Amino acid sequence: MIRNFFLLLTTICTFSLIAQEGDKEKTRLVVGIVVDQMRYDYLTRFGDRYGDEGFKRLINEGYSFKNNHFNYVPTYTAPGHASVYTGTGPANHGIIGNNWYNKFEDELVYCTGDETVRPVGTSSDAGEMSPHRMKVTTVADQNRLHTQMRGKTIGVSIKDRGSILPAGHTANAAYWFHGKDEGKFITSSFYMEELPQWVKDFNNSNVAESYFKTWNTLCPIESYTASGVDINNFEYGFKGKENASFPYDLAALRSSNNEFDLIANTPFGNDLTLDFALAAIKAEELGQDEDTDFLTLSFSSTDKVGHNFGVNSKEIEDTYLRLDKNIATLLQYLDENVGKGAYTIFLTSDHGGGDVSAYLESLKIPAGYFDSDDFTEKLNEFVVKEFGEANLISKIYNDQVFFNYQALYDAEINADELEEKITHYILQQEQIDKVYTRSQLEDGSYTDGMAAAIQEGFNQKRSGDVIYVLNPAVVSYSPQGSMHGSGFTYDTHTPLIFFGNGIDHGSTTERSEIVDIAPTISALLGIAFPNAATGKPLYQMLDRESSE
Repeated sequence: MIRNFFLLLTTICTFSLIAQEGDKEKTRLVVGIVVDQMRYDYLTRFGDRYGDEGFKRLINEGYSFKNNHFNYVPTYTAPGHASVYTGTGPANHGIIGNNWYNKFEDELVYCTGDETVRPVGTSSDAGEMSPHRMKVTTVADQNRLHTQMRGKTIGVSIKDRGSILPAGHTANAAYWFHGKDEGKFITSSFYMEELPQWVKDFNNSNVAESYFKTWNTLCPIESYTASGVDINNFEYGFKGKENASFPYDLAALRSSNNEFDLIANTPFGNDLTLDFALAAIKAEELGQDEDTDFLTLSFSSTDKVGHNFGVNSKEIEDTYLRLDKNIATLLQYLDENVGKGAYTIFLTSDHGGGDVSAYLESLKIPAGYFDSDDFTEKLNEFVVKEFGEANLISKIYNDQVFFNYQALYDAEINADELEEKITHYILQQEQIDKVYTRSQLEDGSYTDGMAAAIQEGFNQKRSGDVIYVLNPAVVSYSPQGSMHGSGFTYDTHTPLIFFGNGIDHGSTTERSEIVDIAPTISALLGIAFPNAATGKPLYQMLDRESSE
């Protein structure tokens, strides 16, 4: 009798647990969207122009973190994508730039460059890429491990680094666009030996070719009041066209602008990225079973337009109005093919972007340009004068000075003395704001401000020995187009919106950080955090959802 009672009780408890778990549908697909070079204020600045089904739907139905920031320097594409998905900064994941100086091999290296793999889908070395330089796991890696490798991960972007780093080390595939005279999505042997048939079919469909058309404003240009005048001195434009103004006949400009690379430098590059992403969802059957899949999706053309025309251009306004439609199309497709309530999205950026410095100068706002070559020459001359040695500095790159430790040893010069003298010299230069040394960053512990951001971006093994910070709005770039990379708010303040399954509607102005995204998604899915994560789950959203 007693035994039967306990069996009945166990059965009741089991069915109760199953019923409770069944009340909430499992996330079958996570779509991580990174919009390259998207400032937070693009949500508000162009907000009145967006439709109801794109950015507005994400905000109105999802949860928005309005005070989201990068907590490290440098704010470049590769560190940004890596940090979003690993839940930690360059100090741990090791991606300290798009390119950096490898002091052990005395050469510049590219973040995803890998000569040990072969191109797939092309014969170009554009396919010699992998995530091997990233030292830690991503949230997508952890999902693969959690599901015993049943859950898929597919990375998609125009840029190789925007596809490869988010997808992680265990991805089923990462695809990026190779322009030039080929115009197709490719991968490397790190992932596969041959492109799947659906990718071959997509590349052979001439979708990319179809975007060689006229780029004109989506709406009447006089309605673009959230940006500056169309013709000005602060935009670069395209070769073969006298000025940077609408319309742009891309078919006529293609031969002067590296053929298919031109598409990537217009909002049509985002259209093409979405076309491929939707094809991937369908062909790979993402979100169609009980094991959670990941699509890591990066829209790169926003960054290319920003660099070319600047954050205040009509071209950037038009690009975001068009991206809003891309987001709406994606959401509708997911609703119809994965199902409402069956997918979760987060949308953020890999960095922001500053106003063109020449434009700010024209408005009497402090800004300027830094001549890196001149600075390098003068610093080397100073070191020779002070120490009588010509090779004590191996490289000056990415605002970092790398010491030649063998030369220091041979000349019996103490590294601390070189560090001190170089720091004092650099700090006297007109466009320098701050200087930090290896000794400070290794021995100290900074909790806020620029020093903390520098420390979070300082990788003990890969970074340099002296790091300098330029004045606000001072860049090493051309007088046309916008740049990024700093720890100032125009580069660190980016959107962060969660939407879909497990997400309740709301918003907050409490500070969040880019490294919080991966732990938040991990907590939402109930999987292990990425193995070097330092961010925290965003309780403002998660606890609110679970308590209501």
